Amino acid sequence: MRRTDLAYWALAIGTAASIATLLAFVFLRVPVAQPEAGGLAQKIFYFHVPAAYAMYLSGVVCGVASGAYLARPTTGRDALAHAAAETAVVFGAMVLVSGPLWARKAWGVYWTWDPRLTTLLLSVLVYGTVVLLRSFAAGGDAERRFAAAIGVLGTVNLPIIHYSVRKWGGNHPTVIGKGGGGLRHPDMTLALSLGFVALTLLAVLLLWSRARLRAAEHRVASLEERLLTAEGLS
Repeated sequence: MRRTDLAYWALAIGTAASIATLLAFVFLRVPVAQPEAGGLAQKIFYFHVPAAYAMYLSGVVCGVASGAYLARPTTGRDALAHAAAETAVVFGAMVLVSGPLWARKAWGVYWTWDPRLTTLLLSVLVYGTVVLLRSFAAGGDAERRFAAAIGVLGTVNLPIIHYSVRKWGGNHPTVIGKGGGGLRHPDMTLALSLGFVALTLLAVLLLWSRARLRAAEHRVASLEERLLTAEGLS
């Protein structure tokens, strides 16, 4: 087994262990927050916020890889941009599902057109467009460049998501950071840290897995094209 394969499986095992640890710690150790914060539903926080961070991470990778592909197209850059867009959609969906579940308990409604929710939904739709375009459009260079340009656009929107609450207000709560209520127990802080570690490892694992798959698909397509060309010449 090659070193890269060993590293990949070590990452997979570490990711599974960290997620199992996070689940056990959050539901068996971390105290229930104050009722006004959503009670037991507030424990979604330890998955919701790290998932948003993982989406940001995937989006940045997508933007950087897409920009690099536009500057100098390579198979590896294209595969990484495509994989990062897929991963951003996965984590964005996690945020959009977990957020309303918490909001229903805390606010009494599943969804409001809050600035942060709206801009986050926009980013998920942009990355979803990249995935759909790459899945259903022809695999030519023009399509890849167009998808890369959209990937860069989605990344430009990420800072707007982060600062939208400060600029435009809204109902979205601030738990940590300036103006936030803070985490009132050391186990809460530790649980959030575990959440960041677990979902960051998961994001890296998904990025690596999908990028390897996309690169393999490129190699297979290239081989098929060569075989068809050889058959036509013969």
